[in-house]
Amino acid sequence: MGSVTELKEANFDDFISEGKVIVDFWAEWCGPCKMLSPIVDELAKEMKGKVHFGKINIDKESDLAQRFEVMSIPALLFFKDGEHIDSTMGAMPKEELKKRINEVF
Repeated sequence: MGSVTELKEANFDDFISEGKVIVDFWAEWCGPCKMLSPIVDELAKEMKGKVHFGKINIDKESDLAQRFEVMSIPALLFFKDGEHIDSTMGAMPKEELKKRINEVF
């Protein structure tokens, strides 16, 4: 998976606590999630050292999805130094996502 970290309740808060972080909320049965996943993987490699990427399987970590009121997936949540600053819903092309990341951070 490259430099995308699988997140769980136990490591989530530490992971988002410092720097620029994007967390992908997804599920195995979600078609758009499967389309977005390789894009997230590519961007994680391209932005290594600048932005940290994590993934949360909402079927396994439903408490985290509820905590951030994730109602639709795929959902990308943007954090800066532990603070939730932005979100996107749905799949999007790589260049559009890259542009959004640069706008947010």
